[in-house]
Amino acid sequence: MSGDKNFDRSTLEHALAELGRRAFAAGRTVEIAIYGGSALLLTSNRQINTGDVDAVFEGNKDFIKKLAAEIAEEFGWDENWLNDGVKGWLSSRDADPDVKALFKTYPAEDQPGLRVYPAKPEFAMKCRAMRVGGVETNSDIDDIKLLARAIGIKSSQDALTLVEKSYPQNMLQPKTRLGLEEIFSNLDIDHGNGQTTDSSRLP
Repeated sequence: MSGDKNFDRSTLEHALAELGRRAFAAGRTVEIAIYGGSALLLTSNRQINTGDVDAVFEGNKDFIKKLAAEIAEEFGWDENWLNDGVKGWLSSRDADPDVKALFKTYPAEDQPGLRVYPAKPEFAMKCRAMRVGGVETNSDIDDIKLLARAIGIKSSQDALTLVEKSYPQNMLQPKTRLGLEEIFSNLDIDHGNGQTTDSSRLP
């Protein structure tokens, strides 16, 4: 499933509710912080899809992974639909308590199996984690475009400046700069109506 953009808002909410239901049934209350496209999906009104759920869950890690694996098998999802690979890309900004706030308790407030904390859009983190493969095949590109639109990034230089505020330059790979230049060379952001368009498709 992670290769496709199969998580829309409804599917994501269903997945979290199922995770919370199973945790509550086991007598546990677990917490996860959600990042990237999934966080944006939960906290905005944008009609977007994402391929997986980037999350951090330091406590109850094995228990959460076990539940996620059970859900994946039952629904035919990729076994890594919920993964914590994002933790290797977090910046010092993530330690700020204002970055995350409780979004919702699943499956319900009186059945607290899962508490979800979406992080504010972390554009710099997504850019630093950018995978190699080119704009047309890169699974991070859609999230970068969405986050750029959400926070008003207008150019590759603006993007790189923001990234360098969060990470030392020696932590950035050349592909980050090249990738951003390629993305923004084909991207127009209309801040008046919040729409993003691919300039290569314009007349």
